[in-house]
Amino acid sequence: MKKLINDPGTVLPDALAGFAAAHPELAVDLAARVVARTTRPVRPKVALVSGGGSGHEPLHAGFVGPGMLDAACPGEIFTSPVPDQVLAAARAVQQGRGVLLVVKNYTGDVLNFRLAAELAAEEGIEVRTVLVADDVAVQDSTWTAGRRGTGATVAVEKIAGALAELGAALPEVAAVAERVAAASRSFAIALTAATVPGVGHPGFDLPEDRIEVGVGIHGEPGRRRAPLRPARELVAEVVDTILADHHLDPGDQVIALVNGLGATPLLELYLVFGEVHARLAERGVRIARNLVGNYVTSLDMAGFSLTLTKADDHLLELWDAPVATPALHRS
Repeated sequence: MKKLINDPGTVLPDALAGFAAAHPELAVDLAARVVARTTRPVRPKVALVSGGGSGHEPLHAGFVGPGMLDAACPGEIFTSPVPDQVLAAARAVQQGRGVLLVVKNYTGDVLNFRLAAELAAEEGIEVRTVLVADDVAVQDSTWTAGRRGTGATVAVEKIAGALAELGAALPEVAAVAERVAAASRSFAIALTAATVPGVGHPGFDLPEDRIEVGVGIHGEPGRRRAPLRPARELVAEVVDTILADHHLDPGDQVIALVNGLGATPLLELYLVFGEVHARLAERGVRIARNLVGNYVTSLDMAGFSLTLTKADDHLLELWDAPVATPALHRS
């Protein structure tokens, strides 16, 4: 294992200290392990809180800031944050108009965020929860009951965050978050496995001429192992798999996220996006907006995921709204 770390047991606190130094515009509580925005809007707003295991950077801390999340709770690598973290985050950023918890569908995350929501409610904080379960690769996996939550989390946080910034009430913000989650589908292919520092070796053995089809962001196995093929063929399988599960008709428009899993060169991701664009055009589906890059990673895994979110003009308007976070900035 070759990694830029001091000690496998201190990767998260060391990284958070560096994150705090790099982003003084955010409040980083190293003891509570909560990252929060410091700029408050002119009027009180619904607060958005999310979190999950570390190793998926920039998710979630990289999306804290005006127009997106108000706070994020980073857990240990590939491990859910504990309820006390989530509760501390909700306390820190709630402004009396309620808190929306954005939760990826993994068993630990669901249980811990649910407990935090109950504790917050006991303190008089109104809480709503939206569950992101967009991965069409598998149903019920090692990590979760139902579908895994992956790349659609970015779209949910961006669009719901924009509506909250406009002053919408909690039920309205929760409803748009649920709508985006329901309108999104994702699928991933891995070329290599991820190496967790505390483990010291790749999570699975993958021969040089094989890929993992439908892999999860924690290195969970996918649908099957297959021979490596040209990118055009891999993209065709990914797009067709998503469209088989997603109701998209000719003329529909989508937000497309071509996401690197941590070790894929941007050159290759743009190549993949070109193939995605061509494949969707053949089906009459128009990419109205896109993101290409590393947004929901899996440590040092090579590969990509594709997320397609069906969007109308209202969702696109919220997508285009200003945002100012370390990983996504738009004036």
